[in-house]
Amino acid sequence: MTSRHSRQSFLGDNSEETLAQSTIGIIGLCGGGSHVGQQLAHIGIGKFVIADFDHVDDPNLNRMVGSCPADAALKRPKNDVIQEFILRINPNANVKIVGRWQESGDLLRTCDIVIGCVDSFTAREQLERFCRRFLIPYIDIGMDVHKVSNGYGISGQVALSMPGGHCLWCHGILTEERLTQEQQKYGAAGGRPQVIWPNGVLASIAVGHAVSLLLPWNIDLPLSSLIEYDGNRQVTRPGARLQFLKDVPCRHYKGEGSVGDPFFSINDLSSNTLPMVIRHNH
Repeated sequence: MTSRHSRQSFLGDNSEETLAQSTIGIIGLCGGGSHVGQQLAHIGIGKFVIADFDHVDDPNLNRMVGSCPADAALKRPKNDVIQEFILRINPNANVKIVGRWQESGDLLRTCDIVIGCVDSFTAREQLERFCRRFLIPYIDIGMDVHKVSNGYGISGQVALSMPGGHCLWCHGILTEERLTQEQQKYGAAGGRPQVIWPNGVLASIAVGHAVSLLLPWNIDLPLSSLIEYDGNRQVTRPGARLQFLKDVPCRHYKGEGSVGDPFFSINDLSSNTLPMVIRHNH
């Protein structure tokens, strides 16, 4: 292990090599996605597929790490800014960029894990369906700022959608009502309030999930598939909905239409083989 990563040697003897060989997709590169890219680059992830079709504007500067006023003035593509940011941290990284991920499905299929940092429920539904089809673990980040009686409330969650496990529908993140309401507004997320620190908290949890899937350092402690964040009290906790999902299988994805690797069997899944699951693309 090189001296650069010596402080994270507890992750395992071969952790540096495993991380360098791993590919992670990041969809959405502003608030949460920029934090995710930064942290994964520091940890030593060697290959990235990053996707965002937008450019940097002034309102992005309050939360998009790696961006600066010059990026907004030049309206630089977010892809370019985050690619440059990752490579400043890890010059040996291989960073492939795409605009709309839907137009680069073959590239996204090469990912060991996909982390979604998107604004709309429609985009979440599409991403999860894609990842389920190809047996790719999907980690979803979401946050909201909403008006409450005595001010504003900040809330968010990180959801892990694994092949054979509970999905965003099971967790109540996706509902027919939410999708219908959003589609009636043409899928526009609008100018929703966003600040940097909740995105940072949620991104850190997502990165922790990703590392735990890639490496067996805490395999005896199963990952929570839903973690909720209370930004007013600054606390995180397992999602309340999990108590109702215990011993209840996912009814939304039952294997129909799944592709994955023909030599990979979903029957091999267990809480003790999670790091094996994400190697199906190799």
